[in-house]
Amino acid sequence: MPTYRDEVVVLRTQKLGEADRIVTLLGRQHGRIRAVAKGVRRTSSRIGARLEPFMVADVQIYKGRSLDIVQQAESLATYGADIVGDYDRYVAASAMVETADRLGEAEATPQQHILLLGGLRALSRGDHHPRSVLDSYLLRALAMSGWSPGLDDCARCGRPGPHSSFLAHGGGMLCSSCAPAGSVRVSADVLAQLRALLRGEWDIIDAVSDADRAAASGLVAAFTQWQLERGIRSLAHVESGR
Repeated sequence: MPTYRDEVVVLRTQKLGEADRIVTLLGRQHGRIRAVAKGVRRTSSRIGARLEPFMVADVQIYKGRSLDIVQQAESLATYGADIVGDYDRYVAASAMVETADRLGEAEATPQQHILLLGGLRALSRGDHHPRSVLDSYLLRALAMSGWSPGLDDCARCGRPGPHSSFLAHGGGMLCSSCAPAGSVRVSADVLAQLRALLRGEWDIIDAVSDADRAAASGLVAAFTQWQLERGIRSLAHVESGR
């Protein structure tokens, strides 16, 4: 029987029939996995709670023809329990796993798994502002996939910066000669925040003002959705400012 094991983060679930679910997982070794978890919607299921979004589990999976089948699941981290009770943490985590799902279609790597795991851990502990955790995750996940924004030299002509105009579909910061009408003017503090988010410099990130955090977050959201070529639904709730 062809089976394999992996450490996975549960990205999303979908009902199947009366008692089953299709679970989408991000594995450390196997990347994005879609599998059927049989009977997990029954109250008697021993593994149903281990296969909810934001949970981390060690799973044994049977390799099927179209969908794999989860045979065993042992809980490794219950981040979901601390995340779902707080709205800001929940919407940030939702946007993170949705992005990981999109990237996992072609870009899943062990490093992407580790990055997502660290982001969910930080959200569950309340280490940093949820919006900042999300923004740092988005920029770093995109950078791992080869889509890092240009934040120093002009993203179009390479002219040395710093520059003060940002355009999502222009690749990042643009010089005055390359910036078209409609580019966003970016202050030095917001630019410093974007650099810190990309590098994971939390002493700088945590010290930012609410206004600069919101401004940086809007740029990150625009850049992410342009690079992924379709919207991240959960980001609409983050951007609402709730």
